[in-house]
Amino acid sequence: MPANEAKWDDLQAILTGTAGRCQCERQRLGDGDWWHMPVEERRDLLRSEAHCDDPRASETIGLVAYLDDDPVAWCAVDRRSVYGRLRGSSVPWKGRQEDKDDDWVWAVACLIVRPGFRGRGLTHPLVAAAVDHARSRGAVAIEGYPMLTGGSTVSWGEMNVGSVGAFTAAGFVEVSHPTTRRVVMRREL
Repeated sequence: MPANEAKWDDLQAILTGTAGRCQCERQRLGDGDWWHMPVEERRDLLRSEAHCDDPRASETIGLVAYLDDDPVAWCAVDRRSVYGRLRGSSVPWKGRQEDKDDDWVWAVACLIVRPGFRGRGLTHPLVAAAVDHARSRGAVAIEGYPMLTGGSTVSWGEMNVGSVGAFTAAGFVEVSHPTTRRVVMRREL
């Protein structure tokens, strides 16, 4: 569900460990601003952007997933142009000639599954929901930047970008392969 329809405490139950320190702001702010911002300020910023507990809000920056009544996952999905770290990285743009400021292209910047619920394939329906969310808000395309694991175990902190399988299952196709482990995937809407 859109985060504005979820409870703030539910989102915070998902964002633990590294994700709790990040508060899903590193991709939005970029490294320079993010490193110097205290966690409490990141949390306040996320709260103001997600609009949790406010179902009438016209905007939100992500989705909260539930399994029965348990909050289990978070997906940061918004206009690609708002992600300062993404815009400043050479990786997603390698070999591409696109307007980084195109607000009609959205991005799945982060996927977090709560400890205790990982390994159940929850990112697959979450990426599919991100597609629907972006489409309902006028996006013409949506991108993801998943990691190739080659069958290896990868720390969860690295997998916050998701796996290729979750994006493929949601109809994304590879548009570039800028590094050994990173793929840029896109779905036209």
